[in-house]
Amino acid sequence: MSLRIKRAYDPAEASDGIRYLVDRLWPRGVSKERLRLAAWRKDLAPSEELRRRYRHDPVRFAEFRADYRAELLRRPEALAALRAEGRAGPVTLVFAYREATRSNAAVLLELLTEGGELPSAGVRAEAPIGPAPLSRPRRGRPRNRAAAGNRPRGR
Repeated sequence: MSLRIKRAYDPAEASDGIRYLVDRLWPRGVSKERLRLAAWRKDLAPSEELRRRYRHDPVRFAEFRADYRAELLRRPEALAALRAEGRAGPVTLVFAYREATRSNAAVLLELLTEGGELPSAGVRAEAPIGPAPLSRPRRGRPRNRAAAGNRPRGR
């Protein structure tokens, strides 16, 4: 299986094969021409909620990894298709985060290269149980009165 990961800011090479962007957001300052992507696979990116909750906090990576794997296992068709493409030729998963080892692409690659079988299309992976952990507290001024604890005055 020929799957690999690469930062969006690194130059594209012919040996990359098929390139897929697997981030929810487009990398800043990088043009479509420079990325040379086959597709932008938002279906394989972490959900917006998970992305905002994690915020690339190194302390929370283990939690992110577990939650993201659970999300990915709910998309067996997309994973199976990507695995099949990796068997046919080189596939590069492109991401923007600066640390490859703690990126969503690393978690996706890990799941794809494991020897186990993916669940079939009819089987859904279990979602994590319990409330979602809170994100870090905001710094600075609150955005509105309700966030500051003040109720708007009624008329």
